[in-house]
Amino acid sequence: MDEIQKNLLEQIAGLHQVPQGAYNIRANGESIERNTTAHIDIVTKTDKSGIDIIIKPGTKKESVHIPVLLSQAGLTEMVYNDFYIGEDCDVTIVAGCGIHNGGDKKSQHDGIHSFFVGKNSKVRYVEKHYGSGDGTGERIMNPSTIIELEENSYMEMETVQIKGVDSTKRSTKAKLKENSTLVIKEKIMTHGKQFAETSFDVDLDGEGCGTNVISRSVAKDDSRQIFYAKINGNNQCHGHSECDAIIMDNAKISAIPEITANHLEASLIHEAAIGKIAGEQIMKLMTLGLTEAEAETQIINGFLK
Repeated sequence: MDEIQKNLLEQIAGLHQVPQGAYNIRANGESIERNTTAHIDIVTKTDKSGIDIIIKPGTKKESVHIPVLLSQAGLTEMVYNDFYIGEDCDVTIVAGCGIHNGGDKKSQHDGIHSFFVGKNSKVRYVEKHYGSGDGTGERIMNPSTIIELEENSYMEMETVQIKGVDSTKRSTKAKLKENSTLVIKEKIMTHGKQFAETSFDVDLDGEGCGTNVISRSVAKDDSRQIFYAKINGNNQCHGHSECDAIIMDNAKISAIPEITANHLEASLIHEAAIGKIAGEQIMKLMTLGLTEAEAETQIINGFLK
């Protein structure tokens, strides 16, 4: 990898070198490095671009890293990655995409990740998006996530996008069976004329299942954000979605919730709040010696932490 790719890898996966455990590093449309373990296999798809990640039943305290790097201006790709997590597992999966565009043509990565989580398994999934480069070409990322949780399984999904992505449409669809739990934590910051749309659609099908969808976002300059959250309670279940956003300058933010109870014992809640930074918060920090810009930065960093 060159220095640009190494920087992208650090930003989206926190890696300064090749990780331990299983990994597949994709750069400019090709797999450049891969490692498997006794419990985790990674197989290249034969019918379309992408990989299958197969985690054997009973795998505990292991990790999988599958970062995508684009440093070639004008490259557009679609990738399909399927995760098959066996029963009684406890694993961490780190994904994400970094695009460096120094040219005048758009660079775009669209990824579809499908998760099939076995009974009694626990999965932590981290996905970060980052853009860099001084070219005029757009940096576009459109991730889609499909989740199926079997009985008594648990998945926590953390998505982060805080810099450099000109346009993104994120879609997440999930189906939950008995006593399974899905927790989603989203953090987004947009600036300039950037656009970000996120959509969460969760079907609570199994008795005793539940979900908690939490979004924190900041929109600056002339950027736009749209947040959709749809939760369908189809059994005795509990669902909660929450959208908190800070709006600045000439930005625009929409939060569009939808909760549907199709069962007498479905308990569903939605919360949403959009507002500017309070003046007294800025004044308090300025009395401690910070400039107005520094105070705003501190407040935003704390909000997105």
